[in-house]
Amino acid sequence: MNSYKAESLNIEKIGINHELKVHRNLNVETLVNDIVSNGEGLIASNGAAMVDTGKYTGRSPKDKYIVDEESSNENIWWGDVNQKISESVFDELYDQVISYYNSSKSKTYLFDGYAGADNENSLCVRFLVKKAWQAHFVHNMFIRPDDNQLNNFSPEFTIINASDVKNINYKQYGMNSETFIIFHIGKKIAIIGGTEYGGEMKKGIFSIMHYLLPLQGILSMHCSANVDNSGNNPALFFGLSGTGKTTLSTDSKRPLIGDDEHGWSDNGIFNFEGGCYAKAINLNPEEEPDIYKAIRPGALLENVVYDEESKVVDYNDGSKTENTRVSYPINFIENSVFAQGKPSVAGHPEKIIFLTCDAYGILPPVAKLNPEQAMYHFISGYTAKVAGTERGITEPTATFSPCFGGPFLTLHPFKYAKLLEEKMNQFQVPAYLVNTGWIGASAQSGAKRISLPLTRKIIHKILDGSIENSEFHEDVYFGFKIPKELDNININILNPLNAWSDKTIYHNIANDLVDKFKENYKKYDIGDESILKGGPL
Repeated sequence: MNSYKAESLNIEKIGINHELKVHRNLNVETLVNDIVSNGEGLIASNGAAMVDTGKYTGRSPKDKYIVDEESSNENIWWGDVNQKISESVFDELYDQVISYYNSSKSKTYLFDGYAGADNENSLCVRFLVKKAWQAHFVHNMFIRPDDNQLNNFSPEFTIINASDVKNINYKQYGMNSETFIIFHIGKKIAIIGGTEYGGEMKKGIFSIMHYLLPLQGILSMHCSANVDNSGNNPALFFGLSGTGKTTLSTDSKRPLIGDDEHGWSDNGIFNFEGGCYAKAINLNPEEEPDIYKAIRPGALLENVVYDEESKVVDYNDGSKTENTRVSYPINFIENSVFAQGKPSVAGHPEKIIFLTCDAYGILPPVAKLNPEQAMYHFISGYTAKVAGTERGITEPTATFSPCFGGPFLTLHPFKYAKLLEEKMNQFQVPAYLVNTGWIGASAQSGAKRISLPLTRKIIHKILDGSIENSEFHEDVYFGFKIPKELDNININILNPLNAWSDKTIYHNIANDLVDKFKENYKKYDIGDESILKGGPL
């Protein structure tokens, strides 16, 4: 029923043998059966499929390239994120990928779907993969077409995943390793080899949306979004991995629009995806019940540890990787807009929240930003992670990622920042900084991270507008406004200066963090004094 010859899908034009049998948009039950029968994975006790992604359990940013070609090269933000590669190298690796597809005896899977829930700004995306679980992954993550859409489908960007193909000539080509993720924007095609990690396909399309939409005046954003129960008061949550973006936007009191990637057009905001890709490490059914309940038949777990006999997953075991993941269709989140039978879109946001996990313990749990500060912190994209043990010492490590999504930006960060500024000014949207990390001590001290229930209370005070009833004072280092009181939250927690018992250590660490901000900003500063005014004092 879903098997076609390549010629009938018009994919022979990309070099695929026209006689090749292709399995298009298979249902999840069939894909899961193939996962098991192909030896790609097993079924967990909760009914979700489980796979291991091999050597790579996360993205491989040093192996991502964009072809230097005339249709796009003047727009690209070239550098460490977007590395140049020649058309000749792309052509050689492309030939290897196509040859692999034409000669392989294993099944070829194809998924056609959409990126972008706003019909006016969606992208028709096509994926060719050789593993059933990869087909399952993109089925979960992208917007699934109905039969009529599928019958009239014409891809606007194609990703060919040949994860078993390795680039043995990488040194000759001046590349980093045998792994490659290469985008040819002019040909509207990307190839992947040497890595099985599914996130490369998801983030690959995000990178393309990051290229196409801003050139049309539409802001593409690495953020989650939700609304109130009446579908109003939309909110955006920006944040790097580990800051709570997915967890805090998945809220029993507010339907979810999407957990990771959105656009902001003249119509409002819209989800890019048809699914969620949540971290599974230390997943707690009490603190994250919606995500926990979403892990059921139809979900796909990656790199989790489980009991060999019972197949019960141990979410607290990070021995394979700390980046254990689960993908599932967005309607698996019962309190989501899509599960209510509506498209994953909303009006213009009324609140913007920048999440950071500050392991230095300097930033307050909540601060109100003026427009210049919002631009500065958006460009900075700061969080601080607890580093892995090195020579027996664990210490916080500052991480800056422009626009809270640096690895996926194809244009200069200033392009996205200016679009955000324009839209915030046009629709009068306030911005807040929320620290989900440490208050009053650094992570190195052994102190506990701020509790999730307390952060949720702060978020709700922002969203219902009651935080604006507070009296504010100015942070001594960053100049943003901190509420003196907020509901019944301990006033010493609200102000980091009061929360630290040793004020000398606080001032030393704070000055060091300010220096880190200033040094990082030099990478992106293009002389805009208004944004610079939003930086540390």
